[in-house]
Parts: sequence; C-alpha cells; structure tokens
Amino acid sequence: MAILNSCSTPSQQNPNIVIIYADDLGIGDVSCYQSGTLPTPGIDQMAAEGLKFTNGYATAATCTPSRYSLLTGEYPWRNNRAAVLAGNAALLIDPNSNTLPKLLKDNGYTTGAVGKWHLGLGDGNINWNAPITLGANEVGFDYSYIMAATNDRVPTVFVEDGEVVNLDKNDPILVDYRKNFEGEPTGKDNPELLKVHPSHGHDMSITNGISRIGYMKGGKSALWVDENMADTFLDKAKQFVKQNQSKPFFLFYALHQPHVPRVPHQRFAGKSGMGPRGDAILEADWCVSEFLKALDEFGLSENTLVIFSSDNGPVLDDGYQDEAKELLGNHTPWGNLRGGKYSLYDAGTHIPFITRWKGQIKPGVSDALISQVDLYGSLAELLQSENKRPDSHSLFDVLIGKSINGRNHHVTEGLQGRLAYREGDWVMIPPHKGGKKISWGVDMETGFSMQPQLYNLKDDPSQQNDLAEEYPEKVDQMMKSFEAIKSRK
Repeated sequence: MAILNSCSTPSQQNPNIVIIYADDLGIGDVSCYQSGTLPTPGIDQMAAEGLKFTNGYATAATCTPSRYSLLTGEYPWRNNRAAVLAGNAALLIDPNSNTLPKLLKDNGYTTGAVGKWHLGLGDGNINWNAPITLGANEVGFDYSYIMAATNDRVPTVFVEDGEVVNLDKNDPILVDYRKNFEGEPTGKDNPELLKVHPSHGHDMSITNGISRIGYMKGGKSALWVDENMADTFLDKAKQFVKQNQSKPFFLFYALHQPHVPRVPHQRFAGKSGMGPRGDAILEADWCVSEFLKALDEFGLSENTLVIFSSDNGPVLDDGYQDEAKELLGNHTPWGNLRGGKYSLYDAGTHIPFITRWKGQIKPGVSDALISQVDLYGSLAELLQSENKRPDSHSLFDVLIGKSINGRNHHVTEGLQGRLAYREGDWVMIPPHKGGKKISWGVDMETGFSMQPQLYNLKDDPSQQNDLAEEYPEKVDQMMKSFEAIKSRK
C-alpha cells in the first residue's frame, strides 16, 4: 500500500475513506452555509471540525449522472446512457471500466456501498428472484446493501450483494414499467389506499401506502417500510465500519433524504415545522451525526477522511403532495443561488461539500473550485496511483485544505444532457432549445434559452444579470474552451 505523504508521518497508513452522499439537498438546506433557516447540527459539526467548501459541485443537476461521475471520475455526458434511469434499467457503469471503488480496492481497501444506488442493475432483463450478477459488486464494491433503484420507483426492496433481502421465493417479484398486473391497485385508481398522495406522476403501484413510478406484484416479505429506511441504512453503514475497522476501508454511504417520497421515521415527523421535506433533512442530519459518533466510538476519526456532499440541488414539489412549498416559510434551500434540481442555473449543481479528517484537516473554509468528479483523481494522488480519468483533476491537497488552487473550469449538466460551462468566476450557458420551465409539474427553471447566457458568479451569485451581449468576446472564448473539453477523448 502507498504511504500518505501529504500531511502525515511516514509511519502512518492511508486513511479510511467515507463518502456520505445526500439526495436532493441544497446548499441552503445546511445551516453552516448560513443562508437557510433549518438547523442541521450534525452536518454543522462536521464542518466545524473540517473544511467547508463554498465552491463544491456535482457534475449534474440530476442524480444518476452525478452518481456516475463520482464513482467513475468521468463526466456523465461522455456516456450517452448516463441519464435518470428507470427502476429496471441495466447497470450503467461498465464492469470493465476504472472506478473509484476499484482504485481503492487495488490499493488494499475493503469497499462497501450502502443506501441509494440508482445506477442500474442487471442486463436490462432482470429477474429479481435470482442472484443479480451485474451491480455494485461488479464495479468494485466488496459489499453492497442498496435500494433497487430509488425510493419512488419499484421494486421497493433492498438488494444485498446481488440478492433481494427477505424474499420469499414462493411470492416472486414481478416488475413492469409499461403495464400494470391484473388486479393490482394503483395510486391513480385507488387513492383511498394512500397515506401520501401524488401531485404529478407517481400514481402507479402502491407499497406501504405510497404509490410509485412503475408496476410491481409480489415480494410482500421483502418490501421496505419507508419510515425505517434511514435506520436500516445507518445500521448497515455502522456494521460495515465495525467489521472492517482493523483494515483500510472505503464506504459509499448514500442517504435517500430528502428525495421523494419524504416519509421520515416517527421520531422526526413534524419536528421541522416545514413538513416532510424539512423533517427528512433533520433525519438525514441525525444520520450524519450518529455515523460520526460511531467513528469516534471505534477510535477511527483520526484515521478516516469523511466527505459529505449531495448529488444535486434542491427541489420542493417533486411528485408528491407533502406541502414542501407551502410550509417553506423563510427557508431557502437554494441559498442565494438561482435554480435547483434539473436546472442549468448554479443551484442545480452547486451543493454542500465538506471534508473532515480529525488531526489532519485544519478546520476552516475553502473557496477553491472542486467537483465530485475530482474524487477519483484526488484519491489516486493520495494513493500515489495513476489517475486514469482525464476529467478528474488530482486535487488531494485542495480536498484536505493544504492548497486553495482548485480546478479552473467545470462542465455541468441539466436536463436532457444540456450543458453549462464554468471558468473561474464566469458561467456560460450555450444556446439550448426547450421551454424555460419544466413541463411536468415541477416549479423549476431549466436554464434553456436560444441565446447564450453569461454570468459572473462572484459579482452576481444569483445570476440576475446576463452579460452575454456586453461581453461577446468572453462568450466566444468560453465557447471555444468548452468545445475543446467536449471533444477531448
């Protein structure tokens, strides 16, 4: 194994590495960023003990593409399948490709994935009643305990190392994303069976009193209970740490909060005053706090680099009637930024990004530009291994606060593979066809325009002043740089 030499003595081994990945959490949803009103003491503690990035980014404003980038070190738009996947989609990541868990596994780490996956399973013709041979384990994870797709899609079951948990083979799972199974109730036809009602879409098969996307039959003993999901994932994450505490480990701990449907445990229901979305964020914050306590209890905090972030920006009504907008009050999930989930504007991908490594990272704030796609290159640098992903910059010293020289450019993705380009403080959004607002019920700007847009985020973080007409030479220069990145193999 390589020896850490950036900030420790030669006798120390490389640290354990944990990525805690929230789902649809905005930069304003985390109180240490001082722009919202919801308290998140667990995440705040991590920031107080570590490094808070003010310019941390996901690569995409939707979850599958950003997860793909984090685990592969490659921009998602280089893979034409890297879009929001159906619940029965085939595995997105090529098992033969370079991945972050493979990189760490090759350097002596035991690797685990717990929580939301949404990167596909199987070959596109999946049999949920037999071992699934293409999944998290095949792309580098020694252990995996994941939801099959997302919490709003069927099948609503957990998959552990390629097998559905608690499945009764006498009650097989059937899944179809086009046609319902005869006699099975749906949210559209049987609203009286629902405890959470859809606002748009999400009106197909019902499990646990919630209608989802897609149709499902069977598997009753394997169905999850949404209210217990956070506890289940937290327990599995802590078990993985406990079982592997004597050797280097990498854990991808992917929270499901505050993605819809937002159904937190009864301990958190009603606690935020903002409805289920706020309650789910309090639950996620508690999970972070409890996990960090476990590291302390196992005596691992001084030998564990923890990275906290979110897969994309926030959204309020994303398919269920949970009063996220009506009960928001003065809270601003997007902070002082424009846009959110699905959007090309900055709040779509400008997310909370915090690192903690007790005794190694000096507490503070970093304005360096860094992206989740850089984790592959940065950890390769830690391990003194080759960075095999050109999109991923080697920024380990930035990650631990030893340098403020982050990346100088970044490409972000909104809906339908549409892209934007940041260079320094400037953001250029190329012309894109399409409506200015999302068409299916989500109250969100797309960022699309038939004219190029240009904003200076330092002077105008809310992107209210389009400077494209005032600085056409800057638009032209950025367009050329952007096209050069896109054409690079």
